[in-house]
Parts: sequence; C-alpha cells; structure tokens
Amino acid sequence: MGPRAIFITDEICQVGGSGLSAPNDAAVYLVSLDGCAVLIDAGCGDADDMILANLEAAGSNPARIEALLLTHCHYDHAGGAVGLRRRLGCTVVAHALDAPFIESGDDVVSAADWYGASLAPCVVDRKLGGAREELTLGGRTISAIHIPGHSPGSVAYLVESQQRKVVFAQDVHGPLHPSLLSNATDYRHSLQRLLELDADILCEGHYGIFEGREAVAGFIRRFLD
Repeated sequence: MGPRAIFITDEICQVGGSGLSAPNDAAVYLVSLDGCAVLIDAGCGDADDMILANLEAAGSNPARIEALLLTHCHYDHAGGAVGLRRRLGCTVVAHALDAPFIESGDDVVSAADWYGASLAPCVVDRKLGGAREELTLGGRTISAIHIPGHSPGSVAYLVESQQRKVVFAQDVHGPLHPSLLSNATDYRHSLQRLLELDADILCEGHYGIFEGREAVAGFIRRFLD
C-alpha cells in the first residue's frame, strides 16, 4: 500500500496509525492552519518513513511541521517522538506530569514493556501545566486541555476547523492500570470534561474518528456508564 492520508476536514487528516503506518502505532494526525502545521502524536517509532511519506501524500511539506503535540507518554503515541523531532526539527510538546517519563525513556509507565519494546528518550521542549493552555498556530488557537486519568499528564487538543470543533483525545477508552499510574476518579472527571466541550468531531487514538456531536458524546459516555 502506497502513501496516503485520511482527510477529516480540509485542514486536518490522519497520517499514521494501524493501516497507515506501523501496526502498533496509535493514530497520528496532521493539523495545517494558515500555512503552518503540527503533528498530534508520533506512533511507536517503527514507521517514521511512512508517516513522512503520508505527510507528503496529504500535500504537506514535512519542513512546515512546527511542533509535535503529544497527548501522553505511552509508547504507541510517543515512541516515535525522538525520531520525528530529529528529522523534522520540530518542538515537542507534552504535559509536565508525563514529560519525565518521555525524557527518561521509562518503559513501565510508558507501557513500552507491554510491547516488548523500549521507549527512546526524547527531550520535551515545552511542558504544559495547569488545566488548559492556548497554543498559537498560524494565527489560530489550539487549546491543550489536561485530562488526567489514563496517565497523569494526558492532554486533549481542541481546534476549530471549518466551523466545527475538533478534539484530539487519543485514549478516551483507557485502559486504567496501576503501572500506568492511572487514576479512576480523575479519568471519570476527564470524560465529563470532554463531554462538556461539545465537540463536533472526535479523533481517537485507536477507535477511529467520530463525526457529529451525538456520535462523539455517545462514544465518550460508553466509558462513563
């Protein structure tokens, strides 16, 4: 299968994940706003070449990627961060509560050992803190919203594209596990916070893309019930 991308809006597409890059990769999304671009998550690092080829298939010059926004520290989302940072020269962004596990290459908290693999340590250039931070891309805003529970520093990214609110909340489904430092109470509060965003599109890490507010809310509520 050759390089390809799955467009969600004219500005947003999926360029990585199972079927697009490596089988163990969580979804990797490209957001292009006003001539600037970011990637959301990096996969596990086994298919960087394919992710870059998919970027080009989407009509995006890899040199335009300004930042890699990590949703959390887990291997299938952050394992490719060091390689993409090196090849793209982009800034890596993650929450301060997950950054230590990314920077140290912690194989337990990152769940790399679940895959029989190791997390390659990666510098986190910008550490997010607090409940919400605003990031600027091409004169537009991406909101980084802290949604702890699955991991201490899980983050959802919210952006408006073509009059629709798009939320990237990669592991809405969990799982929760002591080795991941998961917290069930935080998780339920975070799911409620995601519902309150009233997003039109949800881009999840493993379950795909949900379009329409009813479909988005219905998926999130599955894990509250």
